[in-house]
Amino acid sequence: MDLTLSEEHEALRAVVEDFARKEVAPVIGELYERGEFPYQLVARMGAMGLFGLPIDEGYGGMGGDYFALCLALEELARVDSSVAITLEAGVSLGAMPLYRFGTEEQKRRWLPALAAGERLGAFGLTEPGGGSDAGATRTTARLDGDEWVINGSKAFITNAGTDITSIVTVTAITGLGQDGRKEISSIVVPAGTPGFRVSKKYSKVGWSASDTRELFFDDCRVPAENLLGERGRGYAQFLSILDEGRVAIAALSVGLAQGCVDESVRYAREREAFGNPIGSYQAIQFKIADMEARAHTARLAYYAAAAKMLRGEPFKKEAAIAKLVASNAAMDNARDATQVFGGYGFMNEYPVGRFYRDAKILEIGEGTSEVQRMLIARHLGL
Repeated sequence: MDLTLSEEHEALRAVVEDFARKEVAPVIGELYERGEFPYQLVARMGAMGLFGLPIDEGYGGMGGDYFALCLALEELARVDSSVAITLEAGVSLGAMPLYRFGTEEQKRRWLPALAAGERLGAFGLTEPGGGSDAGATRTTARLDGDEWVINGSKAFITNAGTDITSIVTVTAITGLGQDGRKEISSIVVPAGTPGFRVSKKYSKVGWSASDTRELFFDDCRVPAENLLGERGRGYAQFLSILDEGRVAIAALSVGLAQGCVDESVRYAREREAFGNPIGSYQAIQFKIADMEARAHTARLAYYAAAAKMLRGEPFKKEAAIAKLVASNAAMDNARDATQVFGGYGFMNEYPVGRFYRDAKILEIGEGTSEVQRMLIARHLGL
């Protein structure tokens, strides 16, 4: 059992680590405090090929695998989660539905710009009254001639309102099945379509430099050929996308957890109290050791889930475990890093202040911790 990264994966990891340290770290603090979307960093990531990592070269991608994306997310999140979630949502939620389920024409039309990072896609599943109950969709789409007419709203949608957003893929009720259940389908809505309105950015606790919006559809008309995948399979399609996304969020969570270790080790060596560096005291040593153990364990969990995914084996349970373990590690490490820094940890000028603000959403987004436990229990036959 060899957990050593391949030469290609290690080279990618090193390149992204260097980018995060040299280009993201110096500017992200000010962008974060201003709530400003990092357009220049996104363009740079696009030029590096990060948005196209798991997409075939024929559609403008890098022809890599999903694990490569996870490695990039981990290294970015060691420095900042706003930049990391912009990449994660742009790829796993924006581009992958098209890549997995789109027609050849749809892929040729939209994927190259998404894979290049020139445009961003978004994933419209959650609704204001739905939350974790993703099947409680109320948004509707009815066929009127050769057009879908969409009405409804979506909440907490990442990358939906940037200047470079090109599409949002939304789930909508397109009818009722023979058993009376909702027929939920996926439909691609281009940005700027009449009847499609994007709200102002949310005022968030964390991820302040990322874009998160509520979406509204009022008799929004798109061509019938914008149906993504098979009619009535939209809910199932998005659940499979979420399984992949949970591995990616686990990787992002590991990055934040490891970033907390990085900052705490540095500070513990420099900060003196009672005549000695605080890192010389066992209370601090043990706290940081626990943080490293959490990050390491969480990394193994997402590596295991990614390995099963790449082998084409069922990985839903492993994805849920990775997401649960890694998001808990991120939250616990952010709390402990703040404690190591003391009063300075409560100041936004220090990275751990951002980490603390960013960590909590990892236990909520792309499936709450409670949902992950439910999925794990279900796979145990409970």
